[in-house]
Amino acid sequence: MTPARRRRKLRLAFGPLGPLAALGLCAGIAAPAARAATDRPVAINAATGLAISGFDPVAYFTDGKPKFGRPDLELRLNGIVWRFVNEGDKAAFADHPEIYTPRFGGYDPVAVARGHSVPGHPLFWVVTGQRLYLFYSAEARTAFLADPARYIAAATRKWPAVARTIAQ
Repeated sequence: MTPARRRRKLRLAFGPLGPLAALGLCAGIAAPAARAATDRPVAINAATGLAISGFDPVAYFTDGKPKFGRPDLELRLNGIVWRFVNEGDKAAFADHPEIYTPRFGGYDPVAVARGHSVPGHPLFWVVTGQRLYLFYSAEARTAFLADPARYIAAATRKWPAVARTIAQ
C-alpha cells in the first residue's frame, strides 16, 4: 500500500469509524525501530510515527486499560514520540521511561522467545512483574499468560540477538 493511500485510509478511519478502526488498519505495520532510553529498539507505528500507536504507556498501569494519548501531550525521547492522556502520565514517563516503556520495546515476548521480532498490538497487553508487555494477537497473550515466567526468561535470553536484527 502506498504511503498516500495509507494516510487516506487513516483519515477515513479517524472520521466516522473512530480511532480503534485506525489502529486496526495500522496493526502489524511497524517502521524501523527507534532507540528508547534504555538504548533498545522500540516498535514504531509506520503510519503515525508514534510509539505504541499513540497509546499512553502509563495508562496501562494507572487506569488498567489502554487509552489513546493526546496530540497536545507528546514527549520526544531519543527520537521516539510518545503520547499521554494527562500531564501526570507524561511527567511519570519522563522521570522513569525504563519502567513504562513496554518490555522488549513493544515487541511480542512470545515471538521474541522464539527468536523473532514481531511488533505487539496495543490492545493485546498485560502488566506483570510491574512491566508492560504487548502481544501480536490474543492467542500469543493467552500462551504468555499460561506460563509468563517461562516466556519472560526465554525472551530475555534471546532479546539481545533479536534486537540486533531489527532495522535501525
